[in-house]
Amino acid sequence: MFDPNRLDPELAAALAAAPGPAIDFSGLSHADLPALRKTLGDLAARRAAAARAAAPRVAVQDGRTPDGLRLRIYRPADRPEPLPCLYWIHGGGMIVGTPEGDEAMMLRIADEADLAVVSVDYRLAPEHPHPAPVTDCHAGLLWTAAHGAALGIDTDRLAIGGSSAGGGLAAATALLVRDGGGPDLVLQALLYPMLDDRCASPSSLEFTGTPVWNLAASRFGWSALLGESAGSDGVSCYAAPARAADLSGLPPAYLTVGEIEPFRDECLAFGQRLVQAGVPTELHLYRGAFHRFDVLAPDAAVSRRAQAELVQALSRALQAEEA
Repeated sequence: MFDPNRLDPELAAALAAAPGPAIDFSGLSHADLPALRKTLGDLAARRAAAARAAAPRVAVQDGRTPDGLRLRIYRPADRPEPLPCLYWIHGGGMIVGTPEGDEAMMLRIADEADLAVVSVDYRLAPEHPHPAPVTDCHAGLLWTAAHGAALGIDTDRLAIGGSSAGGGLAAATALLVRDGGGPDLVLQALLYPMLDDRCASPSSLEFTGTPVWNLAASRFGWSALLGESAGSDGVSCYAAPARAADLSGLPPAYLTVGEIEPFRDECLAFGQRLVQAGVPTELHLYRGAFHRFDVLAPDAAVSRRAQAELVQALSRALQAEEA
């Protein structure tokens, strides 16, 4: 049972002050998703506009692949030389979300770490079940690498990252690159990633009433992506990276998760397996933190620490050749 007294006090205060009711995933149906996406999309667009106005140093533009896949591109306008790049995959439980939802974070990373960022607007489930989302993410990465010169990107210094469902898709895309080809990646930055469709870890079963994301939300997202096969034998590791039998040969990993959220144990287990497979891994567990705490309460001390540590990790990995 979730005890709200375990939350970081600043995060708890931010939750109490948050406008609007929490989404009840236990009562959500696929028919509700268009309206939910519009509501969340409108909110993300307003917040993105405010974030852009507060970050004039970073230029923002959209690009498209020949198949029409949209990619949102951020780069410091005063840095004309080829820059290292973070290829980013937004969250949203596989069912909602756009690059604009993470725009404030991408602007901050581009500004503070002196990076280019390319954020992919992949197709969403259930209209586009697996493998459509990870196929889009892989295709966008290949497009980014192929157009490095035009984008002003140093493709020898390319990282992949994502949060929540995007973190799971980033891990899955890294597996696809290892197994099927693609650009060399210097880092995979996985923020509280959605990794395991079985939803059977102790933290998944414990945190049924946690804010933002809980067991019902996880089951809803995985069923949208995988249908009736969710939780059964034979699910692909490119859908649920925790299913991968072999994690060797992957790029170095930066992995974060909150203490008070259902993904905690699957993230900790994935990090341990990466270490055991010989993958250089940095793992952060944030005490008293709920899912997406750093986005929903960005001014809390624990969030500022998480933001700074991510920028430091990206800078270490991507700026190494300039050190």
